[in-house]
Amino acid sequence: MGEAEKTTLAAIHKAATAEFLEKGFKSASLRNIVKTAGVTTGALYGYYDSKEGLFEALVGEKYDYFITEYKNAQEKFAELPESVQREKMSDYSSEQMEKLFLYAYENLDAFKLILLCSEGTRFSNLIDELTEIESKGTHEFYKTFDAIPPINPQLEHILITGMFKAYFEIIIHEMPPDDALNLIKQSHNFYLAGWLKIMGQA
Repeated sequence: MGEAEKTTLAAIHKAATAEFLEKGFKSASLRNIVKTAGVTTGALYGYYDSKEGLFEALVGEKYDYFITEYKNAQEKFAELPESVQREKMSDYSSEQMEKLFLYAYENLDAFKLILLCSEGTRFSNLIDELTEIESKGTHEFYKTFDAIPPINPQLEHILITGMFKAYFEIIIHEMPPDDALNLIKQSHNFYLAGWLKIMGQA
């Protein structure tokens, strides 16, 4: 790709990001995007065949990376000896969460698009996908204990969903990175204490 093409594509991406952030995916207009970018509709369609394709280009790679890394972290944790899982669970989960949310902060516009503006796309299911992964990992972690009290599946779903919504609120409000990390740690400690209580371990 030549420099002129790179410049055109960068202008399209910048204009599209602003349009999607302002209006959301459903209400965003390709006509407004090309006007703001200073390019023709034909030029845009030379890169993307639809509004969906353009939105995918802005957030797809970041979304897939976040989901894949979270899933990989859960799988690696499940491979540890049970005694190590129980001993290291707090540190491990805190470290992984901080790592992923730093990645989200490094790609702030993309994650604001995913979290606030993606209705009508595959990306609107981020919290649902993460909740499913976390729920599966939580069930595996239960098995490392000899016995735990029965946990209501609906309560489990509500708590896990609420946990991710709380974490993502930190991103949505664009808090300074140091403040964000501190809040992530505090939120992690809050949810960890609650889970251990429910599991009869505290």
